[in-house]
Amino acid sequence: MNILVTGATRGIGRAIAEELRACGEVFVCGRNLELLKSFGGAGFCRCDLSSESEVLEEFIREHKIDVLVNNAGEYIYGEIDKMKSEYVERIFHTNLITPIRLISASVGHMKNKKWGRIINIGSISGVMGEANASLYSSTKAGLLGLTKALALELAEFGITVNTINPGWVDTELGLNSIDESEFSKEEIVECIPQRRFVKPEEVAKLVRYLISEDAKGITGQGINLCAGLSVGI
Repeated sequence: MNILVTGATRGIGRAIAEELRACGEVFVCGRNLELLKSFGGAGFCRCDLSSESEVLEEFIREHKIDVLVNNAGEYIYGEIDKMKSEYVERIFHTNLITPIRLISASVGHMKNKKWGRIINIGSISGVMGEANASLYSSTKAGLLGLTKALALELAEFGITVNTINPGWVDTELGLNSIDESEFSKEEIVECIPQRRFVKPEEVAKLVRYLISEDAKGITGQGINLCAGLSVGI
C-alpha cells in the first residue's frame, strides 16, 4: 500500500505519517527539506502546495498512491475587509484547490485497483464557523462538500472519502493561531467541554482506522475530533 501524507514535516501531518508506517510505504511532502529527510520513509517530495501542486501531482502518478491524506493547510486570522487578494488566493489554493488537484491525480490508479482511501484534514472551523477566520473556515467547509460529492462519485470503485475536523490541537500551528487571536490559551480551554487540546496522535489514530478494511463502510463523512467543542459549552 502506497500512502502519501501532505504537510508531513511537523504537527498533525508528522503524527499521521509516523502512525501509518506500519500500514504500508509512506511518502511525505512539505517545504522543509531537512525535516522531510529526517522522516526516512519510502520517499518525499519537497514543494510549496500554495503554488507548486503540479510537482506533487506528477509524484502521485509516478508512485501510484493508494491512500491520500490531504493534511497540508494554512490559517489566516483577520477581518474580511482587511484580507488582501493574495491572502485569499494563497489560502484557497493551499486548503481547497490543491486537495482537489491531488485527488484528481490519485483516483485514476485507485479506480483501476478498485480500492482507495482519501482522507481530508478539515477543521471544526469549517463546521461551526470562526469569526475573523472566514477564509480558513470557508476553505475547510469546502472540503466537506467535496468529501460528500466524491464519496458518491467514487463509491462503486471501492474508494472511500472522509474528512476529519479537529478542534484545537496541541501543535505549533494551533499555538500560533492563539497568538494571532484575541483570546488566551486559558480562555480557549475554558470553552472546550473536555477542557483540553486534542493531541496530534489522536487524529493520526483515527486516520489509521479510516484507511483500514474495518472502516470500508464509512464514506462521505465529516468526523469531528474536537473534545466536544462542536457540541457546545
